[in-house]
Amino acid sequence: MSLRINDVAPDFTAETTQGPVHFHEWIGNNWVVLFSHPKDFTPVCTTELGAVAGLEKQFADRGAKVIGLSVDPVESHEEWAQDIQDVSGHKVNYPIIGDPKLKVAKLYDMLPADAGDSAYGRTPAHNAPVRTVFVIGPDKRIKLTLAYPMTTGRNFDEIIRVLDSMLLTSQHKVATPADWKQGDDVIITGAVSDEEAKTAFPGYKTLKPYLRTTEQPR
Repeated sequence: MSLRINDVAPDFTAETTQGPVHFHEWIGNNWVVLFSHPKDFTPVCTTELGAVAGLEKQFADRGAKVIGLSVDPVESHEEWAQDIQDVSGHKVNYPIIGDPKLKVAKLYDMLPADAGDSAYGRTPAHNAPVRTVFVIGPDKRIKLTLAYPMTTGRNFDEIIRVLDSMLLTSQHKVATPADWKQGDDVIITGAVSDEEAKTAFPGYKTLKPYLRTTEQPR
């Protein structure tokens, strides 16, 4: 069964470059970005892991932890980390899950059940679906899923933008419009009546009866 938004993120225990992780316990009360890779020492993935290393403080400032996954053993990840630093200039300080038996990839529906139980002998093409991003909330539920082709590097600035939106909308009765970024106007949700909006969002604008905008709450 495929994973959907608001499903509980499957729990697991796995070895990582920072020791064993019990996933739900590791999440704690944080937001989490889990992003996966089909193989170590692949070109696009090398740039992606380096990009995240450079953005790790921005994720942390938002109360978000990042964790990578690649369908290779931890020992291989540790060797790969030097290449990532050489290419990006950023040291990888976040954990990378080793998944040589494909358990997490299958658990998160990135590979079919009949994919076997070993990463050995599998090429990146065999593991092509293992290029997914999951954003998971402190309630351990999936808030976002994105899947990318192997030839297209992921835009992690977009992941940060989405996190900003989700943090804002979890605290206020608003939604964010297309291409929203920090400081832009937001949409008042339908859960707020016009009378309530006058108090909660003074000076709001009505573009359509169902579309009311206001300044971003601070």
